Amino acid sequence: MSARVAVLQFPGVNCEAETVSALERAGLTAEVFRWTRPAAELRAFEAYVLPGGFSYQDRVRAGALAAKDPLLAVLAERAREGAPVLGICNGAQVLVEAGLVPSTDKVELALARNRMPDRVGYHTRWVWCRVEASECVFTRGLEPGTLLPLPVAHGEGRFTSSRKGRVAELVSSGRTPFRYVRSDGSDATGFPDNPNGADQAVAGVCNEQGNVLALMPHPERAVVLGQVSRGIGGDWGAARDHALATRDGHADEDGPGMALFRGLARHLGVS
Repeated sequence: MSARVAVLQFPGVNCEAETVSALERAGLTAEVFRWTRPAAELRAFEAYVLPGGFSYQDRVRAGALAAKDPLLAVLAERAREGAPVLGICNGAQVLVEAGLVPSTDKVELALARNRMPDRVGYHTRWVWCRVEASECVFTRGLEPGTLLPLPVAHGEGRFTSSRKGRVAELVSSGRTPFRYVRSDGSDATGFPDNPNGADQAVAGVCNEQGNVLALMPHPERAVVLGQVSRGIGGDWGAARDHALATRDGHADEDGPGMALFRGLARHLGVS
């Protein structure tokens, strides 16, 4: 039997189905775990994913109410025991609000409202992310410098901290496995390459142990090559175009987002 992964569903979460599909594609056994179940039942799983959506309608702040759910207390225990935890978009917001990243016991960061020129609110687009050197469970099989195109879709995705220089410290200590970049891999210096104004163009933050990752882009929306936007060039765009042209319009090979789910599977001993 393959490793069991719980996909946590709070009211308003809407990306659980595609997250389950991505995990199953990686050879894992995924199960939607709803907020109505006893929290203690979470301990039976080997890994956890908090998917995207609008938990509790994003009231107060995105992820703030879900972060107070009893499920998060058990999740924090399992994280301290080394169980992998991935929070995607709204899931990342929940992890930050619960204090699971970048530490495991206090809130140090915020995912603030997007900071974009001449516009406010929700923003969605495909972006380029660069894999950085880190000990993150989900990226250990990827070479630093690897470029992954992924979609973002959020209104509050700007990694920042009230302590000046804190995000820069996380970058220098290898706690930011993903950063927004230009299509050529160079640093993103502004919008739209950095789609939300995140400090240091950070797209994802992990805890010190490397088993908890809060990631704003959506890898579950890029699990097959055919999902890659036609506006994406580079090697990924060329691979998509070749597959579509030579396989009767089908491009079912792994897309860029599958790298994270296969990384989790490798960590859990699933080939």
